[in-house]
Amino acid sequence: MTLQQGQNVIIGENVVFGENVKIGNNVIIYEGTEIRDNVIIQDNAVIGKQPTRAKTSILPEVKTLPPAKIGSGVTIGTSAIVYANVEISNDVFIADLATVRERVTIGAKTIVGRGAAIENDCAIGKSCKLETNCYITAYSTLGDSVFIAPCVVTTNDNFMGRSKERFDKFKGVTVKDGGRIGANATILPGKVIQEDGAVAAGSIVSRDVELESLVVGSPAKEIRKVPEEQLLRNQ
Repeated sequence: MTLQQGQNVIIGENVVFGENVKIGNNVIIYEGTEIRDNVIIQDNAVIGKQPTRAKTSILPEVKTLPPAKIGSGVTIGTSAIVYANVEISNDVFIADLATVRERVTIGAKTIVGRGAAIENDCAIGKSCKLETNCYITAYSTLGDSVFIAPCVVTTNDNFMGRSKERFDKFKGVTVKDGGRIGANATILPGKVIQEDGAVAAGSIVSRDVELESLVVGSPAKEIRKVPEEQLLRNQ
C-alpha cells in the first residue's frame, strides 16, 4: 500500500486503503471506510460521516450506518462531504464543496460538480454530469448519461412541509437514461423524465416528460422532439 497524506489527517479504525492513495490536509476519514486504488482526497474533505437528525425532524432516528465505499480512480475535492453508506464507483469525480448524503450510489465516471448536493437515498447512474450547485432531492433516481445543468432544483414534497398527510407521500424525481435538464429548471415531486427527454433552462416541470421530447416554459410543455443527432444512441 502506498499512502500519501498531508497534515492533521484523522483516520478512524479499520479504514481500508488500496494502492496509491493521496490524502490532503485536514481530512477526516471515519471508521471502516473502504478506499480503493488511485484515489485522491483533497484538503478538508470528510469521508464516511454518520448522519445526524434534527430534534424536530419527521424522519425516524438514524442508527449507525455501514461505512462508505470509494472505488478506484475517484477524486474527492476540497471540503467535499461524503456520508456513511455511500457507494461511489470507479473514476467518479466529486468537486469542491459537494455533498453526498447517506444511502447514495454513484455510477462509474460520473461528475458531481462544485457545490452540488445529492440528498439521501438517491441512485445516480454512470457517466452522468451534475453541474455546479445543482440539487438532487432525496429519493431520486438518475439513469446513465444524465445531464443536470447548474442550479437545477428537484423536489420531493408537494405539501411544502405542512400536514401529516405528506409523511408517506415523499417522492423524488426520476430522470431516465440520456435525460437532460437545463440551468435553473425546477422539477416538481415525483415527475419522470423519460429516456432522452430534455428540459429547457428556467422551465418548471409539473408533469412527466415523454420519451425524446423537448419541453419549455412554466409550466413546461412539449414544443418538439429532440433532434436525432442529439439522441444518446447516436453519440
